[in-house]
Amino acid sequence: MLHTLGLATVLVAGLALASSQTWIAYLSGQLLLAAAFVHAFVLLHEAGHNTLFAQRRLNRLVGHFAGFVALIPFHAWQRIHARHHRYTGWQDLDATTATLVPRTIRPWEGRVIDFAWRTWLPLFSVLYRLQNYWNLRRMRRFLDARDHVGRIRTNLVVQLLSSAALIALVGPKSLLELIGPGLVLALMIEDVLLLSQHTHIPQHLSDGAAVRPFRPLEQEQYTRSLMLPRWLSTLVMHFDAHELHHMYPNVPGYRLRRIAYTPQNEVNWLQWIRAAKRLRGTQFLFSNRNDSGAPV
Repeated sequence: MLHTLGLATVLVAGLALASSQTWIAYLSGQLLLAAAFVHAFVLLHEAGHNTLFAQRRLNRLVGHFAGFVALIPFHAWQRIHARHHRYTGWQDLDATTATLVPRTIRPWEGRVIDFAWRTWLPLFSVLYRLQNYWNLRRMRRFLDARDHVGRIRTNLVVQLLSSAALIALVGPKSLLELIGPGLVLALMIEDVLLLSQHTHIPQHLSDGAAVRPFRPLEQEQYTRSLMLPRWLSTLVMHFDAHELHHMYPNVPGYRLRRIAYTPQNEVNWLQWIRAAKRLRGTQFLFSNRNDSGAPV
């Protein structure tokens, strides 16, 4: 509840400051909004696992709110993310990693990817949303009858109409001025957080064969954890403890650090960013450390 109220408070404070006529207040508001957007993604993650609250109804309620702020429909997130946990380690069966299966990169595509990675342009967190949670046709390839595609479609439509109503109410230009810089900063941060978790780690390919999903305790080797400063890790409910999360997915994020185990792929956040940014974007995304020899 504290994390949920904290998100609402920071969001309102950020919007209030961003509406100010002074530059100091405006920039402060954008920093708060960036923190709110990132934290909304963290809350969405917890609610999707039904580990934010003990009551499933509260998880759904906060999940829809956080999903709206984070620009990810809750039901789509919950089902695709469940598939991610089931098939971690099988790159082509996990919707969130299937686009990174090694392939021939077209020259223009490579230039765009390398430029975005080098300049911190938040291309990847945008594509992550569009491909995995808004592209229903693609999502169908990774879902089955138990995933309630109709409910996901309804969620997409409702969130799209709600966003359109907000844009019409505030005005496109005014809304961009109000939240634009904070949203871009949040997406830049999420680029690093999301790509640090499984990218450039050796994984398997099923190539269409029936395979056995790896059990949670077997998924450590396919996952990476960034070690954030302790205070920041606490604020984001230990979202950086990604190996522990995959090994114990039913443990709430805010309790993960109570597990007395040091994962094998845990690395200091700044050390990892420096090493990863030395690689070209195409090299980082479409190969692994066995190929590159890079310590990332």
